[in-house]
Amino acid sequence: MASTALEACQSTVTALGRYVPATISVLLHVHDRLRCVAATGSWQVFSTVSPEQGIVGRVYSTGTGVTVPAVADDPDYLPVRPDVVAEVCVPVLDPAGRPLGVLHLQWSGPVELGPWRETAERVAARLGARIIALGGPPAESRSEKLLRHASALTTAGTEWELNERASCAAREVSGLSAAVLLLTDPTAGLRLGAPARAPGELESRIRAELVEAGEVPLGRIMARAHRHGAAYTLGEPGQPPVADYLPLVRAGVRTLVAVPVGPPDSGGVLLVADERLGRPDPTTVNLMELLAGQAWTCLDRLRTLARLRERASSDPLTGLGHAGPFGERIATATPGRTALLAIDVDGFKSVNDTYGHQAGDQVLVGLARALQGALRHGDELYRTGGDEFVAVVEVGQPGEAVGVAERLVEAARGVGRTISVGVALPRRGEPPESTLRRADEALYVVKRQGRDGVRLAAA
Repeated sequence: MASTALEACQSTVTALGRYVPATISVLLHVHDRLRCVAATGSWQVFSTVSPEQGIVGRVYSTGTGVTVPAVADDPDYLPVRPDVVAEVCVPVLDPAGRPLGVLHLQWSGPVELGPWRETAERVAARLGARIIALGGPPAESRSEKLLRHASALTTAGTEWELNERASCAAREVSGLSAAVLLLTDPTAGLRLGAPARAPGELESRIRAELVEAGEVPLGRIMARAHRHGAAYTLGEPGQPPVADYLPLVRAGVRTLVAVPVGPPDSGGVLLVADERLGRPDPTTVNLMELLAGQAWTCLDRLRTLARLRERASSDPLTGLGHAGPFGERIATATPGRTALLAIDVDGFKSVNDTYGHQAGDQVLVGLARALQGALRHGDELYRTGGDEFVAVVEVGQPGEAVGVAERLVEAARGVGRTISVGVALPRRGEPPESTLRRADEALYVVKRQGRDGVRLAAA
């Protein structure tokens, strides 16, 4: 009498439960998990199980039933209640012999398992045939899809990866064909999130129109979502769109769900669209709002971690790398090619003593910018102490490193300061710390000789 696969599974466990003194469950393969779709007599069941996990996973993956007279002796047993002693698990197969799921029976007392194994296999065969006759196992529900995608968002390692996963989730859960994230970047302003790996034609057109529209129209779309909340079309023909959405209309959008993401000053908007004229229901919009909330939580976490990493690896005053990343960099120095330039600001103590530390900080910030501007592409500058800097440069010969150092001296003079620079190239087999020590020794020779100059350490 069952009219759906789920009803057939529930009827099966209900009927078996009248005669079998066991806890009974049916797990079907839905998407990438074994999902419990019917159960009886159990204090607790696992909602989903990986096809590679437990006795049920073993039975599903092999297509062969098992009889387990003592569950404590089976390393794959997944405990759901403390008094289970034995179980029978058989595959639910379609008429062609392909596994659809498993029928699982567990006993908490002595039982002769042989006859029940035979009964379970016969029932499972009937159930498999009936499931196929009713159209196959149930499809993954939209809420189940959202849960799966929400879990995937939490494991995204980069903002780019997160944007891509959020767009994929929006398309799959909503049933619409295109999804685009429009975000406020803390440093770059408004921008589009990562595209899908294989964006459809509509999504490509939307992205092209939004890029061509520029920041002002994008800002209006963003402001509209955050001012008024989520919005969606009703799918009725002949209704004119508001002016804010004209770039989307030009791309061919006829159905749209727009959901704010995060706060107005640092978040964005999720646009989910289709070129077919449809009518998204409120439940779909609610699911998109849940997805947007999860995406923002994950995005905010990634941005916070990025800020913490930046603070941990850079000097807060000048923004240069500090002693930690400098140590990592010189550990990879190439003998004869990686030059270390030890730099000391001449007379810096007198600035602090005369004008105060705030004035000294301004000197350091201005000098750091000047020195960075004098370096070549690929050269690196670190602040390793109060008024001490080190440049790491790749050169072909010692004279090239001296030339870079002389440009640094000129850059310092350009902002009204002088510096002393010692240059050293690593010797073969020499620890980086020793190379830096030789650069420091050359620097102090410059200091003793009147400052404002460069000296190359002996090779």
